[in-house]
Amino acid sequence: MKIIECVPNFSEGCDEITLAAIKEAINNTKNLKLLSFEPDKDYNRLVVTMVGDEGGILNGAVNASIAAAKHIDMTKHKGNHPRLGAIDVVPFIPISGASVEDCISLSNKYAQIISEKLNVPVFLYEDSAKNEYRKNLADIRKGEYEGLEEKLKENNWKPDYGTTEFNPKLGGIVTGSRFFLIAYNVNILSSQISYSKDIAESIREIGKPKRDEDGKIIKNNGQTVRIPGKFKAVKAMGVQLEQYDITQVSINLVNYTITPMHIVFEEVKKQAETLGVKINGSEIVGLVPLAAILEAGKYYSDGLISNEHDLVNHAIEKLGLSSLHSFNPKEKIIEYMIN
Repeated sequence: MKIIECVPNFSEGCDEITLAAIKEAINNTKNLKLLSFEPDKDYNRLVVTMVGDEGGILNGAVNASIAAAKHIDMTKHKGNHPRLGAIDVVPFIPISGASVEDCISLSNKYAQIISEKLNVPVFLYEDSAKNEYRKNLADIRKGEYEGLEEKLKENNWKPDYGTTEFNPKLGGIVTGSRFFLIAYNVNILSSQISYSKDIAESIREIGKPKRDEDGKIIKNNGQTVRIPGKFKAVKAMGVQLEQYDITQVSINLVNYTITPMHIVFEEVKKQAETLGVKINGSEIVGLVPLAAILEAGKYYSDGLISNEHDLVNHAIEKLGLSSLHSFNPKEKIIEYMIN
């Protein structure tokens, strides 16, 4: 049987009625299993992880989106995470017996259905993108919800599905097939956001804008000249976590086989120490592949540990994955959740 994962991100992390409605819609869908349901008040964002066969995962994505649309109003939304709309991004990921082509097809089916049901513009990204400049989620999200109305007027940003008319309540949706992404945050023991922002700019692939002696951003033919960051397949930004009085380097590991979690963690720790601040562990939002955890365990054990259980626990300890919330491998590692 084909097993496909879907990780929809919704722009609501606080309202219990909205969260309950989304969860109920998922739980009432056949051939679908809810693996993770993680609202965050600082980000004001909900990350859901669910798996199913082709029919179950498509219906689950549609049902959850419709439930969210009934309750979320983007004209009132505020949060620390970039977002294009109420149902911000809906990625499909092949897990077992499924191909990238299967997930591309699913994302197109989802886009067509949801654009018609909700009267929203839908953009395809990553493997599903029909244009190279739309592969990167950050490029589609540029300007965010607040800039979407003007963006929709540009010929280059005609949505792949749906209307070019701005929907003020719901904004826009991004969907597509992608590789397994690890949402990974490293905690900085300071309430001063500049530390996290500086580190994020230095490690992410896109890097940071190059500036002249007066601090002005340098441009070439209208395009910002950038200083590349340290790691490939890494996106990052600095985020404030008010409830803990700290900040985070909020990271998306787009391909953990290119840049592993533990390598990023060690680099953030090194740069934080250079800036005179300390880190306090890290966290994984959503689920993580077993392979990524085992590689971290092997890295920190110098080959002295071979047992899977011990490697997992060693990685959890060294990465400080329980620093903010308890990290239970049975609830956070996708292979353990599916089996």
